[in-house]
Amino acid sequence: MSMSSAPHHATRLIQDFGDIATDYDALLCDVWGVIHNGQRPHAAACAALARFRRQRGPVILVSNSPRPVEGIPPQLARIGVPEEAWDAVVTSGDATRTMVRDGAYGRRCFHLGPQRDHLLFDTMPVVRSGDPRAAADFIICTGPRDDETETAEEYRALFRQLVQRGLPMICANPDLVVERGDKLITCAGSLARLYDDLGGRVDYAGKPHPPIYALARHALATHGVTLAEDAWTRVLFIGDGLPTDIPGAQAQGIDALFITGGIHAGDFGADAGRPDLERVHAVLAREGLSPRYAMARLSWA
Repeated sequence: MSMSSAPHHATRLIQDFGDIATDYDALLCDVWGVIHNGQRPHAAACAALARFRRQRGPVILVSNSPRPVEGIPPQLARIGVPEEAWDAVVTSGDATRTMVRDGAYGRRCFHLGPQRDHLLFDTMPVVRSGDPRAAADFIICTGPRDDETETAEEYRALFRQLVQRGLPMICANPDLVVERGDKLITCAGSLARLYDDLGGRVDYAGKPHPPIYALARHALATHGVTLAEDAWTRVLFIGDGLPTDIPGAQAQGIDALFITGGIHAGDFGADAGRPDLERVHAVLAREGLSPRYAMARLSWA
């Protein structure tokens, strides 16, 4: 279900980010699907962000990664994303930490996700267990245990038991799928959707939900961009996710640039580098979304 209102303008398809860059003083930018595909960087996108930083203002990466911020720069470096492409990072993992800090969910947590996400729990005031049979007050879901092979359906029986126990779930990565090379990988958002379908309570930390945007606003202020309350004047959000990036920006009132060549590339014609504008408009209308701009891949000629 869309979080946004009906479209109020037709999305403009652009070929060169330079055509609109001077209209903005800061960027919020998605990570997976825009600046890398999980295995290699999109060089033109990274160059465009670096140029924006030199000529215009800060670039804040806004990621639905369940990892906290300290886990992201090493990951970007391994993939080959240059440090010159960004000023700061905020993540769904950071928002998750904020949500549990005051103890409203309790202190005993069942963690559903791969071992690599354990960094999230450093400094978090909870007792973590990976055993669903252990006593728990709530669930933090960071994804399938093995996202290379598992899908949400494999957790249906477990989720029925957890719903019966009345455990709320914090979804630490609302993405449904993400690119990893040429594959689409199941993310925590797909598991959370099933948990909700089975009658469980799900609270979301990342895009398109409000907690992560509060962190983004703080990051902008730290880098000299102070916004009026509830306003995002001269800030542009760049993302490729129709369930997350674009409705989140629209709900916040942020201008958005939709990257069509990401996870939804197959919806817009055989040539991902030249999306069919009629298809773009049709898909956006179906979803009730109206990003101001769209382009195949972020680039600045």
